[in-house]
Amino acid sequence: QVQLVESGGGVVQAGDSLRLSCAASTRTFSTCAMGWFRQAPGKEREFVAVISGNGGTTYYADSVKGRFTISRSNAEKMVYLQMNSLKPEDTAVYYCAADTDTSRPSLGRFSYDYWGQGTQVTVSS
Repeated sequence: QVQLVESGGGVVQAGDSLRLSCAASTRTFSTCAMGWFRQAPGKEREFVAVISGNGGTTYYADSVKGRFTISRSNAEKMVYLQMNSLKPEDTAVYYCAADTDTSRPSLGRFSYDYWGQGTQVTVSS
């Protein structure tokens, strides 16, 4: 069983930055690929970013590439999403997810077997 707890969401203006954090409660954290997904009202949950178990490989959605950075600390069992130059279209609930089957990153949300409760990010224009 893996518990994931996100934090760091909030209300900001366009152009601002936010850093989301996700704390994991598994002893096998370093063997899990970790992802961030988001879901806006009335839309499907979509991929944002993913990082491999050792942190050496990352992938990003085209919509956030160059603005968002995913990172992790295996010693602290944390994964982060640094979000810069935020836009109103980034408004969504952001979810942290763990793929306990592999350390290799996957872009598909159905690969992830554990999810956090989500944290709201609202970007005003």
